[in-house]
Amino acid sequence: MHLDIVFCFFLLLYANTYNMTALSDFVKTRRKQLGLTQEEFAEKAGVALTVVRKIEQGKENFSVSKVNQVLNMFGHELGPVNQSHAAGNR
Repeated sequence: MHLDIVFCFFLLLYANTYNMTALSDFVKTRRKQLGLTQEEFAEKAGVALTVVRKIEQGKENFSVSKVNQVLNMFGHELGPVNQSHAAGNR
């Protein structure tokens, strides 16, 4: 439970810093490269269609575990990032 709170806080900070565009663009681009509709992708990722839509639209209200289910389709996951490392990549 504590880790969920930490990750949700991290996600909130990430969302406010990057406006979720990097995440939403990544998921949408990779899904299209796979030739999948949102519905097909959601089914393969094991999440509800609304989760995929929220991520692709840059919405900020979803759980980290659901985001990671989606990112797992591409061999990625959302996790903590050292701020000095993130600042160097902007």
